[in-house]
Amino acid sequence: MTTQTLLYIILAGIVALLLALFQYRYKQKGNSKKNALFAFLRFLSIFGILLLLINPKFEQIEVYTEKPNLVLAIDNTTSVKHLNQDRNVLNTLDVIQNNETLNDKFNIIPFTIGESLNSLDSLRFNENQTNINKAFRELSQVYKNTISPTVLITDGNQTYGNDYEFSAKKYNQPIYPIILGDTTQFTDLKLQQLNVNKYAYLKNRFPVEAILVYRGNTKVNTRFTVSSGGKTVYSEPISFTEESNSKVVNFTLPANRVGVQGYNATLLPIDTEKNKINNSKNFAVEVIDQKTKVALVSALLHPDLGAIKKSIESNEQREVVFVKPNELISKLNDFQLVVLYQPNNSFKQLYEVLNTENKNRIVISGTKTEWNFLNVEAKSYTQDVTSQTEDYQAILNSNYGSFIVEDLDFESFPPLASSFGAPSFKVPTEVLLYKKVNSFETEEPLLVTFETNSRREAILFGENIWKWRAQSYVNTQSFNNFDNFIGKLVQYLASNKRKNRLNIDYESFYQGNTNVIVKAQFFNKNYEFDAKENLNITVKDKKTEKTTTVPFILKNSNYEVDLSNLPASEYTFTVKAASEAISKSGQFQIIEYNVEQQFLNANVTKLQQLATNSNGNSYFIAEYNSIIDDLLKDERYLPIQKSSKNIVPLIDWKYLLFLIVLTLAIEWFLRKYNGLI
Repeated sequence: MTTQTLLYIILAGIVALLLALFQYRYKQKGNSKKNALFAFLRFLSIFGILLLLINPKFEQIEVYTEKPNLVLAIDNTTSVKHLNQDRNVLNTLDVIQNNETLNDKFNIIPFTIGESLNSLDSLRFNENQTNINKAFRELSQVYKNTISPTVLITDGNQTYGNDYEFSAKKYNQPIYPIILGDTTQFTDLKLQQLNVNKYAYLKNRFPVEAILVYRGNTKVNTRFTVSSGGKTVYSEPISFTEESNSKVVNFTLPANRVGVQGYNATLLPIDTEKNKINNSKNFAVEVIDQKTKVALVSALLHPDLGAIKKSIESNEQREVVFVKPNELISKLNDFQLVVLYQPNNSFKQLYEVLNTENKNRIVISGTKTEWNFLNVEAKSYTQDVTSQTEDYQAILNSNYGSFIVEDLDFESFPPLASSFGAPSFKVPTEVLLYKKVNSFETEEPLLVTFETNSRREAILFGENIWKWRAQSYVNTQSFNNFDNFIGKLVQYLASNKRKNRLNIDYESFYQGNTNVIVKAQFFNKNYEFDAKENLNITVKDKKTEKTTTVPFILKNSNYEVDLSNLPASEYTFTVKAASEAISKSGQFQIIEYNVEQQFLNANVTKLQQLATNSNGNSYFIAEYNSIIDDLLKDERYLPIQKSSKNIVPLIDWKYLLFLIVLTLAIEWFLRKYNGLI
C-alpha cells in the first residue's frame, strides 16, 4: 500500500467522523448514549463507503507445499500380452498407485504408451504400435519445469518413430525403466524387414528385398518362400551360422494383372523356435496400368521446383518432368497435367497451345510473375498490377468441396511471397486457402480451383511453397501430410471426371498395424457441404460373407469412420446417404501383420542405457518393489515450499459491503424503534 493511499484512508476516517458528529452531536443537541451509538454506526457506514471509493490494494501471500510428480508411463501394446507380462504389469501398477508412502511424497500421474501418449483410463494391451519417442516428446512439454521422475513400464521394443534413446535426452527427468521380460536368449529365425514398392506397372517385374536374421549358435538350413493365392512364386534355400547370421535376399516378381495382389513371405521355422510368428510377413502391391505424367514448366530456377517434384512423386503413380516453356509444345499430349511456375512472356506460345487444347493446369505465381502477360493469356482471371510485393499466410476454407482436404495447421506455415494486388475471376471458383496478412484474415484467395469449358485449373498466389513442406516436417516429423495434400490437388486436376455429391477417400490396401480410416464428404444439390447428413458404410468380408454397418462421424469438414477393428481380409463396401438415394462403392484389403508380435525378448540393453543416461535406474519386473524404496530414499525428490503473492483490491472483499449494509440496517432499526423516524 502506497503512502498516498494511506493518507487517503486517514482523510476518509476524519471525514467520516466529522460527518457522523455533525449529524448526531451538532444537529442533535445533547450527549446521550443513543446519539453516541448512532454516531458510531454512521461513522462505520460512511467510512466503509469511502474505503470502497478509494479501493486500496493489499498484498496477499499464500504459502503452500508442492510435491514432485511421479509419472507412470505404461506400455499398452499387444507385445506385453505376447510376452505374457500383462498380469505382472497390472500387479506392479496396483502396488505403486496404492502405496500410501509414495502418494504422500509424490503426485502419481499415470499414462499409457501406444501409438501416442494418453492418460490412463484402462489397460487392455490392445494397441498395435509402440512409439516411446513420441511419448517422451510430449512428456517433455508437459513437465518441462517440474521435478517429475518417470517410471517407464515397457519391454522397450519400439515399432514406430525415431530412436527414443536420443529423444529422452531432451526430457531432462530421471527415468526408471521397469523391464518386461528377461535376458534369456532363444534360437530364433526372423524375417526382419521386407522392402517393396506400393505400386507396380502391368506386365513389368517389381523388386522385393527381404532381410533375414538368425539368433543361435549352431548351423541351420531352411528355405525362404513367397506365395500368392496358394501358389509358390519364389523360393530360395537359406543357411545360417553363428557368425553368418543375416542374409539379404533380392528378387523380382511379375505383375500380370491390374489390382491389389497379396503375397506371403515366409522363412520356414525350425523345430526349436519359440516365436514362429516373426517368420512370416504379408505384403501387397497394387498393379496399375499407367502412370500420371506431370509437366513442371519454368523459365527460372527456384527451390519450389524440387519441393513440388518430390511431393508429387511421393506417390509412385505419378511422374514429374522438368521442361522449358517452348520444349513442352511438341510433346504436350504426353502429359495429363501441366504445372506453370511463375509464367512470363516466354510462356506466350505455350499458353496459346494450352488454351487451344483446353489442357488442365496449375499456375503458381510469385514475385517474378509477369502479370501484364498473364492477365491477357489467362482468360479466366486477372490481378491488379503493382510493383509491390506482400507476404501471405494461409487460412483453410473448411467448406471447400471439390475433394477431401485436411487442415495441415496452415496457420503455422511461413508466409508465401507474391505480387501485391487483388485478383478477380470471370468464372465461378472454389477457394481452398484464403490469404492472411499479418493477423488480418481476408476474403481474397491464396489457392483457388475452378472448372471452365470442361477444364480444371488451380492457381496459387505465392512462391516459397518449399518452406511449407519443411514446416510440415517440423510439425509432424514427416513429409507425408503435405505430400498427400499436393497429391490430392494433382489427382483432382489431372482428371476431368464429373463432380460428385458424395466423395470417398480411402486406400486400396492397409497394413494390419495401421489405422483403417475411410473419409467422406457429402454435398447438397447446390454443392455446398452438408453437415447434417447421416452417412453409413456397409462393409462385407469377401471370405466369410459377414456384413457390418457402421455410421460415419462428422469431423471438421469431413465424415470419418474407423474400421481398424476389422480382421485381415478382403472387403467390399458401400457408403450410403440416409436422406437421399445416393451411394458409392469400393473395395480394400487389410494385410495381416502384427508388428508387436515380432519380438521374443525385451530390449534390455537400450532400457538400461536409457536409465544410465538420465541418472535413473533400471529394474526387471520381478524387482519392482525395489523402485519404491529407491524413490522414497532419493533426496532429489523432496517437497518444495512455495509462496504466491497476489495483489487484492479491497472492492473484492465482500465482507466490507456486508458490514456497510449491516450498520445502515442497525441504525435504521434503532432509530425506528426509538421513534426518531
